[in-house]
Amino acid sequence: MYQGLVHLHNFLRWIILLLLLIAIVRHFAGMTGKKPFTRGDKKTDTFLMISAHIQGLIGIIQWFFGSFGMNLLSDGAGDLMKDPVKRFWVIEHPLATIIAIALITIGRKAGKQNISDTSKHRKAFWLFLIALIFILASVPWPGREVARPMI
Repeated sequence: MYQGLVHLHNFLRWIILLLLLIAIVRHFAGMTGKKPFTRGDKKTDTFLMISAHIQGLIGIIQWFFGSFGMNLLSDGAGDLMKDPVKRFWVIEHPLATIIAIALITIGRKAGKQNISDTSKHRKAFWLFLIALIFILASVPWPGREVARPMI
């Protein structure tokens, strides 16, 4: 079951990146073209937020029940901080992901505010762009030292 969660977590990353790119492009076009904040914008933002929250929940389950997180914390903070791979999996990856999920949630809420459509697009664009940067920095891309398995 754990391995299935790992695969789901990996697959959902691509869904989130795709939805995030679509949302960023839509909000950039809405912001620069002074277009109305449409139902399609709201749906894209909602699916993005739901996907991000599911991804976060799966990550929390993996952190507590996998070979990361709680098991690695028992090594002690000093040893943990000296090892870049352990530090990435226990601290950096979860923290950056939580920040990205919070930014996505706040960006989605921008569409519900009683402000102009251009302001909605601008807020969502910038929050989603910053979330994308956090996600890209926190993903264990192939070739990175931190991408090696911790099992």
